[in-house]
Amino acid sequence: MRTIQLFACVFFFSILSGWAQQTGTSYTKRVLEASEIDMLFSYYNQDGQNAAVTGGEGTEELTDATSSIVLRMPMNEDDVLTVDVGLSAYTSASSSNVNPLDGNNPATPFDASSGESRKDLLAYINPSYQHSSADRNSIWSANAYFSTEYDYFSIGFGGSYTRLFNEKNTELTLSGRVFLDKWNAIYPVELRQGFFDDRITGNGTYSPNFVEFDKENRNSYSLSLSFSQILTKKLQGALFLDVVSQTGLLSTPFQRVYFVDAEDFFIEDFQLADDVERLPDNRFKIPFGGRLNYYLNDLVVLRTYYRFYWDDWGITSHTASLEVPFKLTDRFTVYPTYRYYTQTAADHFYSKETALSTFSYYTSDYDLSKYDAHQYGLGIQYKDIFTGARIFNFGLKTIDLRFNQYDRSDGLNAFIITLGTTFVAN
Repeated sequence: MRTIQLFACVFFFSILSGWAQQTGTSYTKRVLEASEIDMLFSYYNQDGQNAAVTGGEGTEELTDATSSIVLRMPMNEDDVLTVDVGLSAYTSASSSNVNPLDGNNPATPFDASSGESRKDLLAYINPSYQHSSADRNSIWSANAYFSTEYDYFSIGFGGSYTRLFNEKNTELTLSGRVFLDKWNAIYPVELRQGFFDDRITGNGTYSPNFVEFDKENRNSYSLSLSFSQILTKKLQGALFLDVVSQTGLLSTPFQRVYFVDAEDFFIEDFQLADDVERLPDNRFKIPFGGRLNYYLNDLVVLRTYYRFYWDDWGITSHTASLEVPFKLTDRFTVYPTYRYYTQTAADHFYSKETALSTFSYYTSDYDLSKYDAHQYGLGIQYKDIFTGARIFNFGLKTIDLRFNQYDRSDGLNAFIITLGTTFVAN
């Protein structure tokens, strides 16, 4: 069914493309000469033993398959409309163990429940509109964003302004975005009102002092500044700075926490929650960094990247990466990549049963712990400047296939395979 929908979209976009080109009467060089369609697919798989949904101990098994279509269509000589539509279908042990009791197997944090909550679908649409000045030295853009999944809805909007100087050797961009999100808070099954199960074991009576969150909104605001410069014929650099502010429900309602000063209660091998994570309702982030690309020769380019990150939750991090594209032929390029990441722990991170119930804030989400990570990748790109292969009114321009392996010091391992194709209207 998804394949049929995909080709239906391609056919529809090809009709739009033909209409847009036929109505153009000016011979002014367009910002985008012809409509383009990107078809993207990725498959992601991970596993680990520190699941936040089970208090920092348990399976982190997850698979995700994402497909998206990006259409870029020239509306006239100066304006381009882009529409990005995507679907992400995932199966998650974390989702399933929100209710570990709804499956057929014994309840344990180290296995995913077989209940229906183990899978979900995320859908999004991201339209944007770009206008370039007649001299092509100024670019305005506006964009919107909508996404939904079973417990979360997000709406966003933003815009940017780019100015080119020095015969287009210097570029300065200022952009801003706002996201207004809404949780449909889902709590661990044992913390829901009216929960009862006669299989509970432990000393005394299981009666956690749990209070639901009184608000379910999350708002994010970001302001970004980037500067790029062609330094020499072979060297290009860029600097960027982001300022991000978040307010509202920044905790994840279904992620359990276990206290060191509370009695332990179980159903089978599954420990019942003492509470869910509680985090401040404000967060301020500042990442900044840069890129430096060096053209070594006709066959090799060096692409480097570095970012420093700080936030007021106590996390600082460093990211560094290197990509080295090798041009094998006029049509084939292969590019190995490496990325290193390290971060400190958030002030409110506690491993399982180390937080006190008297604390105001606590989480056992290992994404907020101290860790290092290495990512290794390899990609290959095929480029056909003559766009010989066709689908409807579109010729194939590029095919890009990548594989990345991700290894984290806390035991989380993952890999992702991505396939992207670009088609151009004729």
